Amino acid sequence: MNSKRKIIPKETAILCMDYQKDIVNSYAAKQESLLRQAAKVLDVCRQNEVLVIYVVVQFRNGYPEIGSQNKTFAGVSKTGRFVIGSSGTEVHESVSPKDDDIIVTKRRVSGFAGSDLDLILRARQIKRLVLFGIATSGVVLSTLRQVADMDYECMVLEDLCADQDAEVHQCLVGKIFPRQAEVMTSMEFIGCLAQN
Repeated sequence: MNSKRKIIPKETAILCMDYQKDIVNSYAAKQESLLRQAAKVLDVCRQNEVLVIYVVVQFRNGYPEIGSQNKTFAGVSKTGRFVIGSSGTEVHESVSPKDDDIIVTKRRVSGFAGSDLDLILRARQIKRLVLFGIATSGVVLSTLRQVADMDYECMVLEDLCADQDAEVHQCLVGKIFPRQAEVMTSMEFIGCLAQN
């Protein structure tokens, strides 16, 4: 599917979400193809002056941000994972940020939860967001719902999203996401940028 709307690069940001070492490494079967294609898309975005934003999940030592009642993250606080400064929280080296890219730290599933993402988007006068990340049923779903409620135009790059449950991934990109976003492949998105 090609975007029916013209992409204005200066009004567009791409969000590479949770492409952190510990998360990417849990997707060994898809890891190489995901990383290769994500790196290509990010480079094309930079060449076309699309703002590149990385969204990562990190917590302080001792996990003061996580309450025991939080079903998603309470278990994480017992593992020692995703603590600021630990190597597993770093963006995977295959898609590592460049000097002009922005890194946003979140404290929950959505890219907006506990982060300054909204502030950055408003300051840069961004109107369209291009989303991809791991997992489809986690950060992508949560962020997309919030983005739609905030009235951004939105695109999801389906082949750069991954989920442990392939059936859930297919249901989301095929049936749920199209209600709030244009869903396309990364190559289709690159084609849209080339039309500018």
